[in-house]
Amino acid sequence: MIAVRSLGEAFDPRHNSIGFLRWAMAFMVIFSHAGPVAGIFGGVDIGAQWGAETSLGGVAVTGFFFLSGMLITRSMVRSRSPFRYLWHRVARIYPAWFLILVVTAFLLAPLAWHHSQGTFQGFLSFPDNSPWDYVANNFTLVLNQWAIAGTGGSTHAVQVGYNTWNGSAWTLMYEFACYLGILALGIIGALRARIVGALVAGGLLLLSTFQALHIGDLGSVVQTFSNPQVLQLVAPFAFGTLVQLYIEKVPFDDRLGIAMLVIAALCWWRGGWFLFGQYAFAYGLIWFGTRVTALSRWDRHADLSYGIYIAGWPVMFLAAEYGLPERVGAFGYLLVVIVVVHVYAYLSYMLIEKPALDLKNWMPRWLARIRGVDPVAPSGGGAGLLVRARFVPLVLLLIATTALVVIGVVR
Repeated sequence: MIAVRSLGEAFDPRHNSIGFLRWAMAFMVIFSHAGPVAGIFGGVDIGAQWGAETSLGGVAVTGFFFLSGMLITRSMVRSRSPFRYLWHRVARIYPAWFLILVVTAFLLAPLAWHHSQGTFQGFLSFPDNSPWDYVANNFTLVLNQWAIAGTGGSTHAVQVGYNTWNGSAWTLMYEFACYLGILALGIIGALRARIVGALVAGGLLLLSTFQALHIGDLGSVVQTFSNPQVLQLVAPFAFGTLVQLYIEKVPFDDRLGIAMLVIAALCWWRGGWFLFGQYAFAYGLIWFGTRVTALSRWDRHADLSYGIYIAGWPVMFLAAEYGLPERVGAFGYLLVVIVVVHVYAYLSYMLIEKPALDLKNWMPRWLARIRGVDPVAPSGGGAGLLVRARFVPLVLLLIATTALVVIGVVR
């Protein structure tokens, strides 16, 4: 009899290829959305050509939410306090989000305006969906404004009804809501008494199954579920939570991992994605991430996945406004987008995201005195002027975002 290790025994949180997988899935989202944004791939998302359930981007989002469910649950269980856990989540999500809002509203959108109008005049004073409003209406992660000053009108996206400067970012509010859900479960002890957490996660998976099978009208019972995308996103996150809670019980086997990827591909192609395929894909994903350790240093210098994910659509949108798909073809268009998005994501990480992450365990002196504990310096070491200077872009971004939100509210 062959002994089968558990995922808990096999998974090394510091030596895996999850960073590579997140990078790859971020580009799956870009390639998928290039269809409706630029009018290539038949003008639709990749995957929509052969399956009505989800696109290539939808597959990637499933993977993102599953991995988040695992890792975020692990983070909450190991966190020193609920406040520290929440601070970690805020530090990871919001700074980069603020940056792409400001860059989109006051760099990319003005370039699109100039392309169509031949001047920058009138952009800042545009009465409807102004750039000021764009930052103020969206800074919480809840997207209340999609367009900016009527820009992008010549793109395929706008012509087919996607009048938005960031059609990928709508998932972020659901992801952060899942973070808050894990926070609530952690506070009431449902993660340490894991049977309670498992019942909650299992209940969500059951509701997702009902939705996939069209059993009952969930929206008539809980208004939130009237939007089918809620359970489509929450289910893989809940599955990740369930896997993490019982990680020492989950078998880790190469044959099973390969089989699950085959099943996922078949479900994506032939149907049954939300019933079986997404869970098979999730297992195959964590199997690959655990097994293929050769890619464990993929993001050792910079984790670009988040920046790529939230910047991909705005960059594609601007490039489409300038007619790049028609000028250089689909391949040239995607190549330019890949290069630009990589550069942006690297700058975002080094100037904004990494400094914010260095503050994850920071305990300033005034707060340490109140709590009666020792202060903790930001990560990165040192207290010299040059070391502290790395926080300047982050501080300036926070000041600028605050000012723009205030202007957007009062104007």
